[in-house]
Amino acid sequence: MNKFPAGFLWGAATSGHQVEGNTNNDWVQWEKDNAERIAGEANKKWEKWQQEKFPEMFTVENYISGQACDQYNRYAEDFDLAKAGGHNAHRLSLEWARIEPKEGEFSAEGIEHYRKVLTALRERGLEPFVTLWHWTDPIWVGEMGAWGNKETVKYFHRYAERVFNEYKDLVTFWMPLNEPNTEVSLGYMFGNQPPGIKSKLAANTAFKNLMQVQKDIYQVAKAVSPDFQIGCSHFMFDIKSHNRLPWNVLATKIMDYFANYRFFKAFNDSCDFFGIQYYQSFHVNFRIGGKFFGLFENKEVSEKRSDLGWQIYPEGIYNVLTKAAKNGKPIYITENGLADATDTYRSEFIQEHLKYVQKAIADGVDIRGYFHWSLIDNFEFVEMRGFWPRFGLIEIDYKTLERKPRKSFYVYKEIIENNGIKGE
Repeated sequence: MNKFPAGFLWGAATSGHQVEGNTNNDWVQWEKDNAERIAGEANKKWEKWQQEKFPEMFTVENYISGQACDQYNRYAEDFDLAKAGGHNAHRLSLEWARIEPKEGEFSAEGIEHYRKVLTALRERGLEPFVTLWHWTDPIWVGEMGAWGNKETVKYFHRYAERVFNEYKDLVTFWMPLNEPNTEVSLGYMFGNQPPGIKSKLAANTAFKNLMQVQKDIYQVAKAVSPDFQIGCSHFMFDIKSHNRLPWNVLATKIMDYFANYRFFKAFNDSCDFFGIQYYQSFHVNFRIGGKFFGLFENKEVSEKRSDLGWQIYPEGIYNVLTKAAKNGKPIYITENGLADATDTYRSEFIQEHLKYVQKAIADGVDIRGYFHWSLIDNFEFVEMRGFWPRFGLIEIDYKTLERKPRKSFYVYKEIIENNGIKGE
C-alpha cells in the first residue's frame, strides 16, 4: 500500500451559511428575492432525469436556506461524527454577519459562539482551517456595494484583525477568502448570485478589491502572529483544448489565463499555501457567443456524472495539482466532491481522486492535506441550487435534521486510518 506523507491532514469542509442556519446576510435577502423565479426556471435549467429524481427543485422552499442543517446548535454532534470518521482536521467558515452585524459594532455573542465552535474542534483533535469569508456579506456591506466598493477592503481589514486577535490561541491555518475567482464571475460578471451584477467592469473592480484584501490581510495576520499560515483558495478548472485546431488552442490558453494563471499571479505573494478546489474538467471548443467570453462548451470527458450533471474525471485533479505546484507553494486540497444523493459514485470518486493525488505527490508535488466537500449535506448556494444537490459524507434529513453517515463515510474512514488506499 502506498502511504500518504506522515502528518497528512484528512478532513471535510463546510461553510457557515450553508450549514449553520438562521443567518442574516446578503444571501438571505437574495434568496427571498429570487427563490420563486429560480423554482420557476428549473424545468428549463435541468435535464429531465434530474427533474424526475429531484422534484423539490420546483418548490420555493428549496431555495430558502432557513434553518439549513442547524449546525449553529448542532456543531458538537457534527464534530463528533467527523472524529468518528477518523478526521484530524476540519475546514469551516465564520459568518462575518454574526461577528459584525452592524458597521463597527462587534457582537460579543457571535464572537463567543465561534470560540466555542473552535474549542470543540480542538477538543476532538481536529485542526481548524478557518475561512473568514465564504461569499456572504453582512447586509450593511452589501448595501454599501460589497466588493464593488473599495471601502469594503477597509471594513474587511478591521473584521479580520479582530478575528485574528480573538482566536489566535485556537487557529493556525487561515483562508481569508473562498474562491474569489468564482465570486467575481458569478456575482459580478454573470449575475447568478449576490450582488447580481452583469458587468465586465464591475467584475474587474471586484477582482482588484479582493486581490488587495488578500494582500492586506496577509500582512495583518503576520503582525498578529508570525506562526499563522495564510492560504489562498482557488477553484481550478482542468482545461484542455478539444482538438489541435489553432483557434481552440488559443481559446484554451486565454481561458486558462483568466480561470487560473491570473489568480496565481495576483495572489502568489500573499499566501503561505494554496487551497485547491477541484470538481470538473472542461474541453475547450471555441464558438462565438458561448459562456465565459465565448470560449468553451463542456465536452464529455466521462460517462459518469454527478446529480448536477458534472462529469467525473479523477485524472483532472492530477492535472490541476501539477499546474498549481509550479507556483512553489505547499498545497492543501480544500474542496473535492460531488452531488450524489444515492451515494452511488462517492466511494469510487474519493478513491480514484486520491490515487491521482498520490501520483502527484510521487511526482514531487507538495500536498499536505485533503478536505472532502462536504462533511454533511447542505444548502448549495452556487447559482442558488438549494437543498436538492447532496454532497455530504453524512446524509441530512431536512425534516428531522437527523444525521446518518453514508457508506462512503466509512470508505473514507478506512483510507484515513490506513493513511493510504488498499490495493495501491
